Amino acid sequence: MQAVILAAGMGKRLKHLTQNNTKCMVKINGIPLIDRMLRQIEVCSLSRIIIVVGYEGRKLINHVKQLNIHTPLVFIWNDTYDRTNNIYSLSLAGDWLCREDTLLFESDLIFEDSVLKELIIDPRDTLALADRYESWMDGTCMKLDDDDNILEFVPGSRFQYSESGNYYKTVNIYKFSQNFSQNYYVPFLKAYIKALGNNEYYEQVLRVIAVLDQPAIKAKRLHGQKWYEIDDIQDLDIASSMFAEDAAGKLCLTAGRYGGYWRYPKLLDFCYLVNPYFPSIKMKDEMKASFDRLLTQYPSGMRVNSLLASRNFGVMEQNIAVGNGAAELIKVLMESIIRKAGFVRPAFEEYLNRYGNNDAVIYVPSGKDYRYDESDLEKFFCGKDIESLIIINPDNPSGNYISYKGLQKLIGWSKDRGIKLVIDESFADFANEGQTLIRQDLLEQNPHLFVVKSISKSYGVPGLRLGVLASGNDGAVAQVKKSVSIWNINSFAEFYMQIEEKYKTDYQLSLVKLKTERERFMKELSDINGMRVVPSQANYIMAELTGKMSSKEFTEKLLEDENILIKDLSEKLGGKNYVRIAVRNEKENNIFLDAARRICKID
Repeated sequence: MQAVILAAGMGKRLKHLTQNNTKCMVKINGIPLIDRMLRQIEVCSLSRIIIVVGYEGRKLINHVKQLNIHTPLVFIWNDTYDRTNNIYSLSLAGDWLCREDTLLFESDLIFEDSVLKELIIDPRDTLALADRYESWMDGTCMKLDDDDNILEFVPGSRFQYSESGNYYKTVNIYKFSQNFSQNYYVPFLKAYIKALGNNEYYEQVLRVIAVLDQPAIKAKRLHGQKWYEIDDIQDLDIASSMFAEDAAGKLCLTAGRYGGYWRYPKLLDFCYLVNPYFPSIKMKDEMKASFDRLLTQYPSGMRVNSLLASRNFGVMEQNIAVGNGAAELIKVLMESIIRKAGFVRPAFEEYLNRYGNNDAVIYVPSGKDYRYDESDLEKFFCGKDIESLIIINPDNPSGNYISYKGLQKLIGWSKDRGIKLVIDESFADFANEGQTLIRQDLLEQNPHLFVVKSISKSYGVPGLRLGVLASGNDGAVAQVKKSVSIWNINSFAEFYMQIEEKYKTDYQLSLVKLKTERERFMKELSDINGMRVVPSQANYIMAELTGKMSSKEFTEKLLEDENILIKDLSEKLGGKNYVRIAVRNEKENNIFLDAARRICKID
């Protein structure tokens, strides 16, 4: 068996990275793509490696010759690389294809060793490697039957998103038998080029062969093995984290993206905190039905969106502001309104990060697992030189919860002392009480009170970027509104607020489901040896690792071995071995439980 690598392309979408280099010489974590691929092929003990070169071909040849590859190398020149596509590059290697069985690669791929191993050990002699289609993928897809027969090759021009659930993406790695190349592929390839020219793709030939009565090529499905196709700098960035050299580097690069994990194959995100049971299917269908209009129309300004929020939360328009996520409102609040502030730590750091002053007064709970109540806060901050106090309730990451009655006491205490009180209730709906402070009577009676709520977290729509700030201090709310851009939210977010009231019953049902699943999940986690669970009233759970394994090691192993992302709290908690785990739906939580049990057994 031999290998053929197509490496003649220019890689224009990688811009400056391929200005003087061919695409396969772009580095991921310091290693050129071609180096990694050649060393993976070298292990397979093939008869030769044939590389079709073109753009910056001499530079590529010289580089490869210095890699000490023991498998014999053959280079084929495509002198018209700038006027032809990969169908022509492969045709130049046509005679070689007919000599023996071949592994065919495109050179802009990165994949783990098991991908190649799976293809080679499969007894079937002619295969197209395929993976279930996901939204990050681009290019030719396939439809398969239950016997791995390729029913249809689907080029990008014929892709139907309504059928995407039935598609498999070509990985652009193939195994061709000598017989297949001699009697099918190369003859069809020559005929296709003669009829349609050189500016086509070799998959088009496979598409023709696939419709024959006796299919000569089948699909080989991947099942979770990692691979990525590098087309642009975003792909390069993602692949750098997916294929980091060690678990610590992988975790750092992945977590540092702060989202966008739909582009990570099969990754389960237990780090970011979202209601898994809302919005309902019907609500999503209503939004989809208006997609075209929302995409092509401007949203309203702040005044109209404040009216929508005031209706949904039952307060006056002048007492509520809408933000591009709670983060936008926090920034304005902390930079423009809050002075001499007190904070609780550990907690959600955005408030302290946006404060930026050196006069912050910090309360660190002394109780076990960072438990505290309103009396602890009053005792600590009494007599302190503060003008504002910031509280997250339930707290993040501990899940500590001050009761509604306790919050009322704290509101009265701060009012008597002339202290502005900011309460972030982004997770309050998940608490067993589930009561909100966004009430007109409460706000009017307490103009020193500011209530922040992230719609993303409670309502399960982080992609819309929605948050609200409510206060009886009309002037402060007006100042917040003036400080953001006129169109600070998009049309999809506005439409969501427009229809949200119709789905309040569905939302309440989602909270019941979440609370029920949280209790089950906490109980199951508590039964795992080496894990001590801290009771929570939020949609996340803090747990202590009590065995030999550190929380950092546990988090790294989850990502590296199980493709699950959680939050390691050791840096936030001064080296203590705690993690934070989001509560997702029952199916996903069970996947996490199984993974955690496997890892804790190692300990």
